[in-house]
Amino acid sequence: MTSATLAPDRPAGNRRSARGGLPLTRVSGLGLGVAMTWFSLLVLIPLAAVAVTAVEGGWSGFWRTVTNEQTAATLRLTVGTALLVTLVNIVMGTLIAWVLVRDRFFGKRALEVLIDVPFALPTIVAGLVLLSLYGPGSPLGVNIANTRIAVFLAFLFVTLPFIVRTVQPVLAELDPEVEEAAASLGANRYTTFRRIILPSLAPAIASGAALSFARAVGEYGSLVLLSGNLPMRTEVSSVRILSSIENDNVESAAAVAMVLLTVSLVVIVVLDVIQRRVRRRG
Repeated sequence: MTSATLAPDRPAGNRRSARGGLPLTRVSGLGLGVAMTWFSLLVLIPLAAVAVTAVEGGWSGFWRTVTNEQTAATLRLTVGTALLVTLVNIVMGTLIAWVLVRDRFFGKRALEVLIDVPFALPTIVAGLVLLSLYGPGSPLGVNIANTRIAVFLAFLFVTLPFIVRTVQPVLAELDPEVEEAAASLGANRYTTFRRIILPSLAPAIASGAALSFARAVGEYGSLVLLSGNLPMRTEVSSVRILSSIENDNVESAAAVAMVLLTVSLVVIVVLDVIQRRVRRRG
């Protein structure tokens, strides 16, 4: 008698699929259906509609739109500034999270609250705040209105909390005893950070960086007052999209939106690959 004959049959409800998951019950299947329907209505169908609208005039029309001198200038400014801001946030956001978790100092709770101010402020109010501080009537004597620095500053302001808030809880959960063990074995602080701390933080940093970049490329309200929206100089893609819609050129607006969406997806994939490699090397 073979071992297969001797093995009792498992109940159907306990059988696992080839990938190790349990089969869907009626309730879970209903939940999945509702979730996918909701996701499709809010995300997939609108994105598909934008993609279809972008190529209504054919691929040649799409290409003419995105390579138009003024449109291309807005894309270069938006994507380039968003990438630079994301790199700054990776460093400064991780540093701020480290200070909030590892250090004790007077005013720590106030700083915790202030970090979330860009989340709480309406973006147009943020733009007014930045204009008051760094515009023509600046009490600091710093006037960067109508310059590309204004675009950089606005992006930096609205994206500040993302990496801080994704890294902070992960850093708080790290076991200090692991770092102490590494130090007792002769590892210096740099080696401990690179081989133990950074691999654990990499997914959180990548997630925060992706959110930061995506928020920056779509930002509008915080920079319209300070940047001046000058064509070929400080005009960003969100302003260009609005201008196209106001001129009843929905196809051009959709084309620019598709470029931003594609760039954002590429950045997210690249960040995911980087964080996976960092974790493996760690």
